[in-house]
Amino acid sequence: MIKVAILTLSDKGSKGEREDITGKKLEELLSKDKDYILVKYKLIADELELIKKTLKEFANENIDLILTNGGTGFSKRDVTPEATKSVIEKEVPGVAEYMRLKSMQITPKAMLSRGYCGILKNSVILNLPGSPKGATENFSFVMDTIKHGIEILKGEAKECAEPIEVKNEI
Repeated sequence: MIKVAILTLSDKGSKGEREDITGKKLEELLSKDKDYILVKYKLIADELELIKKTLKEFANENIDLILTNGGTGFSKRDVTPEATKSVIEKEVPGVAEYMRLKSMQITPKAMLSRGYCGILKNSVILNLPGSPKGATENFSFVMDTIKHGIEILKGEAKECAEPIEVKNEI
């Protein structure tokens, strides 16, 4: 079972001025997969130090996957990738790159996402866009593969399929 935390970054949401639809949509998506269980949910303001503190708290609670949503755009208040980069121990660039690639097949605006992915302790942190559609699409692109990465991180990875035979023909 993969323990998940959703961290929504929204100034208006943290003040009660906006409902967190994105967090709810991510929760719905997670509930459709028996391997994921939501154990934490938090909605906070787009404050660099607060984001860093919360990511560290979640990692200290042995959360396997921390899904952030919001704060990945060009606004001056969008600091989620910077917070993530400042706390991780290992980068996982391929996940964010793949999400952007797949998203750009839907909209060219996806190239403007600055989402990031990395590992802190035994937690994978994955930055998702703030829009419900963008967040759920992006996570759905990687949710099966990220399971395997988490299994490796936890030391629970199953054997891969049979090796492929490569023929060197000259």
